[in-house]
Amino acid sequence: MDISLEINGNHEELDVDPGVTLLDALRERLGVTGPKKGCDRGQCGACTVHVGGRPVLSCLTLAATVREPVTTVEGLSVEGEALHPVQQAFADCDALQCGFCTPGQVMSAVAAVEQDVDDVREFMSGNLCRCSAYPNIVAAIEQAAERTRSTADARV
Repeated sequence: MDISLEINGNHEELDVDPGVTLLDALRERLGVTGPKKGCDRGQCGACTVHVGGRPVLSCLTLAATVREPVTTVEGLSVEGEALHPVQQAFADCDALQCGFCTPGQVMSAVAAVEQDVDDVREFMSGNLCRCSAYPNIVAAIEQAAERTRSTADARV
């Protein structure tokens, strides 16, 4: 079936089988390798992307059902090569070890910061890190949230 997707601001036309997941369309058809195939069961969060601004597990989402813009970790930076504040916080706080889960962690963390969640650990519980970098991940999210609040307060 023919589908049309907006991925990181780019319009893409694909011919896919009805059962193709968004993850497989991104990685295998479009060469977008940020989202990772960790468990392929929606249990690890490594495939997290934003669809219409909301975090979704792309391994459980059929590509043909997507009607809203998709943002992957590659599409977070909006000003040239500058990192998104959450990406910068992950680097600042050394919130990664092997890096396999990092794209999914970052995408969920962006949603946590945007939603100004109270319990970061609970919000991030669907994203697993085999290296157990959790304390640094939480610190990075808290740093990004604080910087976002400070920037918003400075504008007022």
